[in-house]
Amino acid sequence: MSPHLPAVAPAVTAELVAALPPRLRKRLDGGIAKLSARPVVRDGDVVRIAVDDDTALELHAPGGTVTTAEAIRCGCLLAPACLHRAAAASAAPIADGDTGHEADPVTGADRDGSTGPLGSTDAPAAPAASGSPDGPARPSAPDRPDGCGDPTRPDDPTRPDDPTGPGGRTLPEGPHDPGATADPRATAEQCAAAEAVLGAAAAVLDTGTDGAGAVAQAELLRAAHAARLTGLPRTAATAVAVVNGLRAARSADPAYRLADLAGRLRDLLTTAHRLPYATGTELADLRGTARRAYTPEGSLRLYGLFCEPVVTASGYAGAVTWTTDAEGRLHTVSDVAPGGPARATGAADRAVRLGDTALTHRRLSREGLAVSGATVSADGRLGAGSGVRAVRARGAGWHEDPLDRLWAVPVAEQVASALAGERHGLLFLGLTVVGTVREAAGDCLLADCGGVTVRLTVADDHPDLAYRENLRLLAETRGTPLRAVARLVTASHARAGLLAVTHPTEAGTRLDLGLDRLQRADLPPSATTNGTTTQPGSFLPAGPTTQAGATAPDGPTAPVGPAATVPRTVADQSPLHLLRRRVHQAVSGGRRMLALDRDAAAEARHLRRQGLATAADLLDRLHAAAADRGRDPFGRLLPVDTGHFARSWLAAAVYADEVDRALCTAAWGGEV
Repeated sequence: MSPHLPAVAPAVTAELVAALPPRLRKRLDGGIAKLSARPVVRDGDVVRIAVDDDTALELHAPGGTVTTAEAIRCGCLLAPACLHRAAAASAAPIADGDTGHEADPVTGADRDGSTGPLGSTDAPAAPAASGSPDGPARPSAPDRPDGCGDPTRPDDPTRPDDPTGPGGRTLPEGPHDPGATADPRATAEQCAAAEAVLGAAAAVLDTGTDGAGAVAQAELLRAAHAARLTGLPRTAATAVAVVNGLRAARSADPAYRLADLAGRLRDLLTTAHRLPYATGTELADLRGTARRAYTPEGSLRLYGLFCEPVVTASGYAGAVTWTTDAEGRLHTVSDVAPGGPARATGAADRAVRLGDTALTHRRLSREGLAVSGATVSADGRLGAGSGVRAVRARGAGWHEDPLDRLWAVPVAEQVASALAGERHGLLFLGLTVVGTVREAAGDCLLADCGGVTVRLTVADDHPDLAYRENLRLLAETRGTPLRAVARLVTASHARAGLLAVTHPTEAGTRLDLGLDRLQRADLPPSATTNGTTTQPGSFLPAGPTTQAGATAPDGPTAPVGPAATVPRTVADQSPLHLLRRRVHQAVSGGRRMLALDRDAAAEARHLRRQGLATAADLLDRLHAAAADRGRDPFGRLLPVDTGHFARSWLAAAVYADEVDRALCTAAWGGEV
C-alpha cells in the first residue's frame, strides 16, 4: 500500500479487478509490485504515476478520495481494460465508502468479538481486550492505542469523523443507514450480503496471507461494499480492516501483527455467521451504525487525565486527550487527521477543537475545562458543534478528588469492566516496579500491583514515539511507588500497555509516556547495586531467591538486575497455546499448512491429558477439516469446502479467546 497514492473506494477496486480478463488477473500482484516502484507526482487533486517513459497513469481524487472507476485513467493501448488501473487501485489505501475517510487498516475489529467498525457501531467493545502475550498490538491497525483510529470500533475516540462532517456540513445524529431499524430479523438482502462476506473471508482463510493476493482482496472488498449498501456498516468496515491486514502482511509492514489479523478475521466471520439468526439487540449490534450519535449533555466540568499519541498504519495521526467528570465518567477530545508520527507529537501542542478554548491537548491533560451545551457520544467522545462553549478551568492531581476515585476501584473490578467492553479498557493502577522481563517483542516491566504481579508493555511500539525509551528508563525506578494508567491486554497472565505514570521524583507531576521523554537525571537514586536492593524503602515482595540474588514474589521471577527470562507461571504453562498456534498458522499459511501437519494427534492427546478436552476436540476437527478432500467416482479431488474449514477455524478461535479471557480474569485476582 503506497502512502503517496490517494485513498480509493472499495467498490472502485473491486470493479476494476473484476473487469480484468483471467490472464491479467494472474499478473495483478506482479503489476502492483512494479507500479509501486514507479515515481509518483501529485498536482492538486490529480496524482500521476509514470508507468514508463511514454505512458502515464492518473488518479483523479477530488477531496483526496477516488470514488469512481473512471477517475483512474491510463494512457496505455489496453486501457481502459488494462492491468495498470487495477494495480493502482489495489496499491492505494482503502477509503471509507460512506465518509470518504480512509479506513484504518490495523485494528480492525476488537478481538473480543464486539466490533461494529476498522463503520462504527454502538455495540460495546473492549479495545483493551485485544493483544497477545507476545506484545501489545499496534493499532493496527487499526490502531497507536490499541485500535485507535479504527472505524470499526464503537468506542474509538480517535476515529476521524466529526459531527459537523466533511467541509463543515452538519450530519444527522444517530443511525442513518438502511439497516439500523428495529427489524426482528435481518432482511433477505442483508443475509445474502453476509453470505457473500462469509464466502470471501473463507476463501482468504483457505489460502492464508501468502495466497490472498489482490484478486482475493478485491472479492472481499466487493462483498464489503455490498454489505454497506444493505445496511451492514459493521460487517463492511471489518472486512475492509481484514483487507488492510492482508496488505500489511504481504508487504512485510513492520506494524503487521499476525494476532491482529486473526482477531479481525474471527470478528468478521462471527458477525457474518450470526447475522441471519440474530434478533433484537444482538441484530442491532451486528448491523452497527454508520455514524456515532451525539446526545445533549448540558454542562460538564472536566478534569484532564492524560494525552495519548495516535499513529495508524493507514496514514492517520494525532492526539487523544482523556478527561473525566466528577462522577468518574471518561470523555475524550481528539485531533486525528492524515499525517505521520510528526503530526502525532505536534497535535499535542495544538489547541483542542472544543468551543473557543485556547488550551492545547498537552495542557488540557493536566488542567480542566468547563463545558456548556456539551454533546457526547455513547463512547464518551465530546462533540465540537457550533453550540458548544468551553473555558479553561482548574485541573486536579491524580491523588486529588475526583481523580483519586479512579484508583480507588479494586483492580479485579476494573479488569472485569474492561473485559466487558467498558471504560475503553483503561486500568488505573497503583504499582511498584520490581524488575524487567525479556520477551520476544522486547523487554517489559514487572511490577507489583496490590499483590498481583503485572507485566507492563509499551502501548505502542512505533519507533518515533517515546514509549519504548521511557519504559527502559522506568525500569530503573525499582522500589518507587507509582500511579499509572494502562490499557488491558488479554493474556493468561496479568498484562497491560503502559500509557501514563506519575513522575518518579516530582510529586504530582504526570508523564504521558508516548509524548513526554523521561530523562536519566529525572530518575531517583539507583534502587539496586549488584542485584541487591540498596535504596531505603524500596519495595520487593518476599519470596524465593532468584538467579540474580534478589527476592521475588511467588510466580514469575522479578529480577532487579539486567533483564532476564522469567520462568512461566502456572497460567503461562497452559497448553492452550497449542490450539492458538494452529489458529494463527491457518491465517498465515492457509488450510494446506494444517493439512500437512503431522503433530496434530500428539498435540490433541497432550491437551486431553491436561484436562482441555474441548480444546483437543476443536483441534482434531480443525485438522480434519483442513485435510477433508473428497473424490468423485473417477478418483478426482472434489473442490475444497472452504466453508467447513472456516467454521472449524472460527470455533477454535472463539474458544481460545474465551479461555484467554477467563485466564486473564483469574490472573488479576478476579472470579472466573
